Parts: sequence; C-alpha cells; structure tokens
Amino acid sequence: MLNILGMIILIIILFIIILLIIGIRISLEYNKKGSEVKGCLKILIFKKLKVYSLNWPSEDNKEKEDDKKESKDRDFKKIFELAKPCFKDLKNYLKSVLKSMKIQKIQNHLIFGMDSYADTGEYIGIIWAICAIVNPMHKKMQISAEPSFTGSVLDGYGENNLEIYPLKLIVPTVKLILNGDVRKLIRGVLDER
Repeated sequence: MLNILGMIILIIILFIIILLIIGIRISLEYNKKGSEVKGCLKILIFKKLKVYSLNWPSEDNKEKEDDKKESKDRDFKKIFELAKPCFKDLKNYLKSVLKSMKIQKIQNHLIFGMDSYADTGEYIGIIWAICAIVNPMHKKMQISAEPSFTGSVLDGYGENNLEIYPLKLIVPTVKLILNGDVRKLIRGVLDER
C-alpha cells in the first residue's frame, strides 16, 4: 500500500516537473468598459489540452454583481506614488518574464483618466514611457494607451496568447517579492481593491 502511494506521489511530482519544463499556454481576451468586463481565459498544457477555461461575466457573477452595486473610487495617484520607487525592479522583472515566455501575440490598449487634467497628463506620460520601453522588447507585442479627460477612468481591451516556462520565473519572482518597495506597492494595490 505504501509503495503504491509513493508511486502516485512520484508520478505527480514528475508531471509537475514536466509541466514546468515544457510550459503552459495561456490565452486571454478581455474588454473592460466602465464596470462591465467581458473576457475569456484559457490555460492549455502540451499546447492543445485545455486544463482550465473561464468566461466572464458568467451567470453567477451577474447575479452577485446585481446584489453588490456599490462602486468604490480607487486612488490611482497613491498607487503610482507607490510604484515610482519600484520602476527599475519592475522593469528588470518584466525582462525576466519576457525571457521565460514565448509570445504568440500581445495586443493591449489602455484608456486612462483621472479627475484632474494635470494628473491625467502626468501619469499618461509615465504609461507612455513604460509602453515605449516594453513595445521594442518583442516584435509581436503592441501595448498602447490613450488619455481620457472625462473623470476617473481605467478601461481597456486586449488579446494575449503566450507560452510560459515557469521554471525560469522562480528566482526572479523571489527576488522581486523580497524587495520592500514592491511589497509596499502590492499592499497598496490590495488596499485599493
């Protein structure tokens, strides 16, 4: 009995190691406008076997959203202030992520606005700078943004298809999480949810 249990655990561990080496294909399509989000997420192993699929909004989510129709204003300025000290670390991590994946297609567009025209201009400039850094990293990547001067807005749409090799991401992720400024940013983003 103990030998059979040991063999099952060994097979599971070997399967996980194979997945880490061979990689996982992820496909994400989304469209966010206001509080309405539509999209589809698919996770495939061995490039063809669908392991997980999620479409939103699902019927369960619609019923829950109808019950909870309270909107919470997010303070994007606070999040950007927390992100400023982390830009160099996030840029290095983004390079590591790009090295650990094979991009089939990344196409995203962001519509961003704040209550103040000056703040919108300042932060859209930062977003454009990030786009200018990220877009030349790969020929199949197209990330763009546009300002919205009609109040606090964070909308977007995109289509993303990529293969991730998780084994290559373990060390950079640990280094990023050990950074104190990054942990403050993560706490700030979670507090704004």
